[in-house]
Formats: sequence, C-alpha cells, structure tokens
Amino acid sequence: MTDSISRRWFCSSLVSMGLLLLAWGARGTEPVKKTQASSSPERLIARTYNSGFDLAHDTYNGMGTGSDGKTYYVLSSESYETGAQMYCYDPATNKITHLGDLTEACGEKGLKTIAQGKSHVNFVERDGKLYFATHVGYYSIIDGMEKIGVPPAGYKPYPGGHFLAYEMNTGKFEDLAKAPRGEGILSMTMDTRRGRLYGLTWPSGRFMHYDLVTKKLKDLGMVSKEGENGKGENYRTLCRSLVVDTEDGSVYFTTGDGHILRCSYDRDSIEVVEGEDMKKDYFGLYDPTSPGHMGYNWRQTVWRPADRAIYGVHGNSGYLFRFDPRVPRVDVLERIASLPSKRSGMFDQFSYGYLGFALGPDGHTLHYLTGGPVYEGGKRVTGKKETAMGESKGIENLHLITYDIPAGKYTDHGPIFFANGERPAYVNSITVGKDGTVYTLSRITENGRTRTDLISIPGPFTSK
Repeated sequence: MTDSISRRWFCSSLVSMGLLLLAWGARGTEPVKKTQASSSPERLIARTYNSGFDLAHDTYNGMGTGSDGKTYYVLSSESYETGAQMYCYDPATNKITHLGDLTEACGEKGLKTIAQGKSHVNFVERDGKLYFATHVGYYSIIDGMEKIGVPPAGYKPYPGGHFLAYEMNTGKFEDLAKAPRGEGILSMTMDTRRGRLYGLTWPSGRFMHYDLVTKKLKDLGMVSKEGENGKGENYRTLCRSLVVDTEDGSVYFTTGDGHILRCSYDRDSIEVVEGEDMKKDYFGLYDPTSPGHMGYNWRQTVWRPADRAIYGVHGNSGYLFRFDPRVPRVDVLERIASLPSKRSGMFDQFSYGYLGFALGPDGHTLHYLTGGPVYEGGKRVTGKKETAMGESKGIENLHLITYDIPAGKYTDHGPIFFANGERPAYVNSITVGKDGTVYTLSRITENGRTRTDLISIPGPFTSK
C-alpha cells in the first residue's frame, strides 16, 4: 500500500515537473513576457478611440475632466491652415463630441494667418467654464531646433496664442486676450479664487497675466534669459508648469538654471525664492545653455491644498519632490520612474521627461505616465541618438505609476499596451475621470496611418 502511494506520488511529481518545464519553455518563446520577472506587474490594456481628426498630431497636456464628468481634450495639428480641434468624451454615453476649431474660436477663421495648432496647457474650471490657452503648431527647423513656422506664400505670420474660455452648458467659446509679440502660450495656470490667468509665452519666455474682472492683460517681460529663442549663453529651456498657491495667490515656476520664481499677487512682481532651488544631485547635471533637455526645471506640478504644498516631478530623472513655499524647502521623496527604468538606471526615454502627472479625484493619489527601456533578445534597444528637441529617444515602454502621498507608497501598475499588442507612444498628457479611469492622448496606428487620439486605461488605481 505504501509502495503504491509512493509510486503514484513519484509519477505525479514527474508529470508536474514536466508541465512546469513546458510552461517555462512556453514563456521563453514570448519576448515581451520574458522580460517580466515574477514580481513584475501585469500588462494594462488601453482602449483606443477615434475622434475623426486624421491630421491629429502629438498633444502635450491639453486635457481635463469637467465637473460634469466628461473628459475634454484637444488634438493638435502641424498644418499651417488647419487648426487644433477640441472634443469631449462622455463616459456615461460612450460618445465623443466635436466642440470646435481653435483657430475659429480665436476669431481668426479666414484671415489666412498661421493656424492655432495646439493647446499646450491643461483645462482649469471656474463657474461652469473651462479656461485654457492656444499655441503654435506649425514650425520651421532652424539649427536643429523648432522655431515659429515661416508662413508660406499667401499666408500671414502666426498672430499669437490666445486665452480662451469654453462654457460647458452652452458650448460657446470666449476669446479673452492674445499674447504679445506673436508668441504662443506654452504654459498656463489659473487662480480660480481671484479670477486671474497666468501664462508663459514661447519661444522667448514672457510672463503675463489676464484679469477676468478688469479684462486687462499685463506683460511682465522675459523671465529666463531669451528663452528658447536665445543662443549660447542666452538660451534657456522654458518651464512647462506654472502652479498657484491657492491661499495667497502666488504663482511658482522654475528656470533651467534651477531658480524657483514666484509671482506675488499682492505686489504683482516676479522674484527669485531665496534659500532654495531645484539644483539637486539626484536630478543630474545639466548645462542650461544646451537644448534637448529641461535642465533643472521641474517638468510637471500640482498644488495639494491638504498639505499647502506643491508636488512635482523632475524631467529626465523622474524624481518626485514636494516644495513647501512657506519654509521654503524642496524635499526629494522617491524616484517614480517605471520599475524597468529604475532597474536599468536610465533617464526618461522622452528627452524632456513626461508631462502626464496628475492628482487623482481622491486628493491623495498621484498618477504618472512614464516610459521605460525595451529589451529584445535580452538586450536593451537603445533607440535614437541625443536630440536638441523634445522627442522620444527610442521605443517607449509606457507604464502607469501611482504614489499615495500620506502613505508614501509607490506602485508600478505595469506596462500599457493596445489590444493589438502595440505600445502607446508620445504620451505627454493625463486626466483622471471621476471613476478613476485614466485618460491620455497617444499615437495610434490603424490601417497603415498614424494619428494622435484619446485612449483610456480602466481604473481606479491606487498604490498597493
């Protein structure tokens, strides 16, 4: 009896071992799964949408979730004659609605000026209206760098970016003000309590604000040498994220040299924050006069009222930090790059770092879309050489990261794929729906054609 049980156990063990070896062998035939250790997160499958805009090109920011629960977004255009288009997606009805052409919203339809090709900023809501700004999308490459496009025959130069408002109930646009000197609006935020919009222009980096009560635009001048219009010692990459301290109305942003600047609401002046800066060893070493990176600028930031503090991510290094403006002090909290990036020690795959960083609807979970290395045959695919522009340096292995602020807990929820096995690319935007679904804008290839469009990753996501 005992011998019979032993034989059965031995035979069963051999079968189990054989099945296990076969399973290991099967896993080894799949290159993507082979790179994932047993402790690695699972894949996330993103849903793709078709908004119907075939010219849609890479969008940076350009998103927001309204109080009505809808996702609002802008699809950019590189065309000199066709502007960016604004849409909204209603998750309740699974319907996409085209809201308008940004060139037309700016009152420039038929004027034959370079089109309003982008919105490079996120939507901010106040009293039922979404506030945002427009930017140029048509460029000329000069000395390997993007400049405002030289108009073709029959067209006038780019007229400058606009501050706009969109009323969600009526669907009407309101043209508020235009940036000076024919520059686009690269960065924007809004003090919703005091009714003031702030913007930073491109390429020279002029800081300005528009007051909803007085309806006046004020230009405070250049804030970072000659910005991305300069050369040599006068060149500085411009900050992409302005953030408002909602309590006193101060606006904070950075320079490529690592200075933290504050625009005081009461004094209406710009000053350097004394005693603290963004030059941290963990962030890396940069020559701020050299293009192709963000230098010591922060990449993206959010204000968290519960802490009365700014949370942000540094581009390239992927480090999360908290800035308390009342001390003032920058605390480096955690590297929130993807697990593959951490293991390989690489910087961000996107040369400027990633903009897809947002606080979730719970008020304490940060969401971050960031890339990582890709391996083929056990070897890392290095991708492109260094670039003087903001672009991907190779194949992007997009991951979704969350960070629970009170718990100090980081979670990599895994790489993101489409249902057909392809990867999202050029992802530099994010908004989190009321149900925790993450929305972003990505390149999508269908029927041999590539466009940028809306994608979603079903949530909610929390740090485990």
